[in-house]
Amino acid sequence: MAYPIVWQIEDVFFPIISIIGFPVNLVAIMILSRGKCGLSKCITYYLIGMAVADLLVVVFDAILWITVPIYFPNSFVKITPMCSVLSALGSASTVISVWFTVTFTFDRFVAICHERLKVKFCTERTAAGILGTVTVLGCLESLPWYFMYVPRSIIDNIPWGCTHKPSYFNSPAWAAFEIINYILTPCVPFFLILLFNVLTVRRILVSSQIRRSLRGQKCGETHKDVETDNRRKSIVLLFSISVSFVLLWVTQVVYNIYARITDIRYYNSYTDPCFITDRTAKMLQLLSSCTNTGIYAVIQVKFRQELKNAITYPFKQITQLWSRWNGMKFEK
Repeated sequence: MAYPIVWQIEDVFFPIISIIGFPVNLVAIMILSRGKCGLSKCITYYLIGMAVADLLVVVFDAILWITVPIYFPNSFVKITPMCSVLSALGSASTVISVWFTVTFTFDRFVAICHERLKVKFCTERTAAGILGTVTVLGCLESLPWYFMYVPRSIIDNIPWGCTHKPSYFNSPAWAAFEIINYILTPCVPFFLILLFNVLTVRRILVSSQIRRSLRGQKCGETHKDVETDNRRKSIVLLFSISVSFVLLWVTQVVYNIYARITDIRYYNSYTDPCFITDRTAKMLQLLSSCTNTGIYAVIQVKFRQELKNAITYPFKQITQLWSRWNGMKFEK
């Protein structure tokens, strides 16, 4: 039987995601932690939290759960306890990453649409508390995945491989947990992000109309409104992150809903459209863990400058060391 084309694509795609996703998220964390991007501490906390969660998704899911087993099939990650741990950690990091995006979207919704609540809610203390709470809840939600597997085989008294427990397929408790898990992530976050962005856009349009009316601006005039321009720049980041999330998760959300309604448990073949859709959704989902840094670089001028400084710093140091060495050589 020929190797399925989808698997051939995955064998290339996931290593690329691993190679790119790890450094870009690490660089984003380092740059944002310096606090020199012109963002408020509240926004910075959320962006750092999202970058850390995306980094963990890359490590536990893209690298250890998928890429390493592809190229090192007999490595330690195939030992059953490690396999179970990675399943739980990969799920937890994905849940946390998704809900961090929701909390960031809600924070910006409050900041733009509720001026009175903004003073108390949009603070670094609140952001830290929310991020910590989401992290704990995400870990607790994903804990049952650790108990889902049994060994495929026992070799030299070591359990190898991970296969679902028989009870996973016929237990009402496991069925309920799986349904609740898929509802909480990503279905509910997906629709919450859409809702908050729609409400935010509506608020912005209404505010813009009111400001134009107060300024006596007619349709054909082009007076510059500094406050509106600053607000527009601040929400571009929110919309870019939200749109990226929605586009890359929409396949996963739609397929999950369809699979639950039609009760899909097995695939007829590797060319089954449902199988191809399922694997494509997984690739798009992991791609979403690598896009935010690119969004920051495109939208935020100061972030782009800090990124440029970080890239050129090693070369500048090498140049300085080379100049000093040549100077010392010349003096001798």
